[in-house]
Amino acid sequence: MRKLLPMLSNHSHGGGRSAMTCRFRCGDACFQEVPNTSDNAYVGDVIAGALSRRSVMRAAAVVTVASAAGGAAVLGSAPAAEAHPGHPGHPAHKPTGARGLRFEAVAPNTADQVTVPSGYVQNVVIRWGEPILRGAPAFDPENQTARAQAGQFGYNNDFLSLLPLRGEPHRQVLVANHEYTDEVLMFRGYDAENPTREQVEIAWAAHGLSVVVVQEEHRTGRLTPVTRHHLNRRLHTTSAFELTGPAAGGALVRTSADPAGRTVLGTLNNCAGGTTPWGTTLHGEENFNQYFANGSSATDKRYGVGTGASERKWERFDKRFDLKQEPNEVHRFGWVVELDPYDPDSTPRKRTALGRFKHEAAQPRLTADGRPVVYMGDDERFDYFYKFVSSKRMMKGSSRKAREHNLTLLDEGTLYVARLTGDSPQDIDGTGKLPNDGEFDGSGTWIPLATAGPDGAVSHVPGMTAEEVFVFTRIAGDKVGATKMDRPEDVEPSPRTGRVYVALTNNSNRGKGTNPGADEANPRNLNKHGQVLELAEHWDDPASDGFAWRLFLVAGDPNDPATYFAGFPKENVSPISCPDNVAFDPHGNLWISTDGNQLGSHDGLFGVATRGERRGELKQFLTVPRGAETCGPIIQDRRVVVAVQHPGEIDGASVEKPASTWPDGPGKIVRPAVVAVWRADGRDIGV
Repeated sequence: MRKLLPMLSNHSHGGGRSAMTCRFRCGDACFQEVPNTSDNAYVGDVIAGALSRRSVMRAAAVVTVASAAGGAAVLGSAPAAEAHPGHPGHPAHKPTGARGLRFEAVAPNTADQVTVPSGYVQNVVIRWGEPILRGAPAFDPENQTARAQAGQFGYNNDFLSLLPLRGEPHRQVLVANHEYTDEVLMFRGYDAENPTREQVEIAWAAHGLSVVVVQEEHRTGRLTPVTRHHLNRRLHTTSAFELTGPAAGGALVRTSADPAGRTVLGTLNNCAGGTTPWGTTLHGEENFNQYFANGSSATDKRYGVGTGASERKWERFDKRFDLKQEPNEVHRFGWVVELDPYDPDSTPRKRTALGRFKHEAAQPRLTADGRPVVYMGDDERFDYFYKFVSSKRMMKGSSRKAREHNLTLLDEGTLYVARLTGDSPQDIDGTGKLPNDGEFDGSGTWIPLATAGPDGAVSHVPGMTAEEVFVFTRIAGDKVGATKMDRPEDVEPSPRTGRVYVALTNNSNRGKGTNPGADEANPRNLNKHGQVLELAEHWDDPASDGFAWRLFLVAGDPNDPATYFAGFPKENVSPISCPDNVAFDPHGNLWISTDGNQLGSHDGLFGVATRGERRGELKQFLTVPRGAETCGPIIQDRRVVVAVQHPGEIDGASVEKPASTWPDGPGKIVRPAVVAVWRADGRDIGV
């Protein structure tokens, strides 16, 4: 039988996020007081122990819960065991696996490079600082300016989308989020207590979004940017964004600079996102709280806004980041942004009907009658996951009328939050012990929070107005008893089956001290590896008010009995820790990027079969360099694209003392970048 991929230990830069990443990416969120102090039910850590028993339950159903009125069931079969002689990295025969996953699994490693399977090649598509707009200069790390950065590719790329470009053969439109800046790795001699105005303005310009047309080589998967294309654009902290939907113009989003409450300068901490069926992209504003100083209200506290100075000290240079002076400015962030990448003159819109929280991502799915349903996670310990159901149908086609109509789809509809119930509560003790029914599963309810319509909005939460629900969505979730989760990040519906997959990255505070303990949907106390939840809407209707759920993966060392891979034999899978972003390939496999691997290896990208005999077969496709995180995966027929975020972000590192030499080698500044990977023989990925 094939040996398990080796685990790593005792290397110089251990697994998991560095303190530097926590500092700059999320404002040390995991070291602050948990913002959610509500006493509503918690979705905990119980799935763990099921796993050793489930690994032998080859034919167990994935979910067998159904409502009396005809609820959905997520059905799946576990595979039969198969012999795999040799090491996965050096197989004795042609790689096997589910279609789309037939590649040699990359072994866990700590190489300071992007490591890909044998027979695959790669190129760096675009790096931080490369010019994309007319007039932008070449990148010079020793002579950075805000004006130059405003025309160059931004910093710390996260979510990626590739869209077709009609009339221009072998070209696509690449859209990228730029989540945050790490000034220590950007500026030589950076003084965190005394940043200069120029450094702050460069950081403002390095945040936001990039749109850049890329050229693909016909015979390979190589992508190169088309500089100065008319569609290329940069949107950053001082660009204009429009507030739309039920909260736009309301008292809670008005400021002295914008008394109408409809125009916001900038978008902050854009993490993951989504691509709509009507050709736009969605961008989630996540850890926006860290940019604001002097928070004082209860709502500020619920959103994790600090009471003192901010890390980057932006409030010294623009009063809108000082909540003593502009208390409503923070309410203008934490939204989902919709961008039309085909219209370089358009103003991106912040869609308030989708609620305000730490949006990790937003991915639509259409109902049978053509209404978009957007699934969203709130990336915070003990917070919730949501969906928005539009009341308007998508109009097909690319006419001007269709495009104008479709750009209104996310302004009217109902926002819901999820409540999960396990079917074996009496068996849950927080140790991971398997319930007596042999499953960690249950049912769920979508609780309506508010509905936005053409003539106004209606709250479904007692004691809160509709405007309050949309602006303080976390508090609305508290009031209706939503289920507390372990950092729900990316939420992605399968385009083939309609099943929805929720990446729950980790929660080391679970069951610690006075924090909530376990229940049936989140498996382990002190959960450091995370899990992936799978749910099926009743009647396979995205607009349904109920669903069935069960655990799909429990991450960690496969040798640990508290891990689970949908029933697939654990000796034949790659170790995985801290699932973050998820995406689907053309074959229906789920691909998972990781953030903060706790197993000693660098973060990576993994593919896992969701259907058939090999359901649960998980294989590592690549790893990223020292200190980096894997983001923004796109899996096309002949190309995989990833964003390599914060390479070299290791405690003690600086421009003067780099911890990584990626991507340009020794003597060059470390630069976040986008990478494309393809098969050397030009054939499809994993077949």
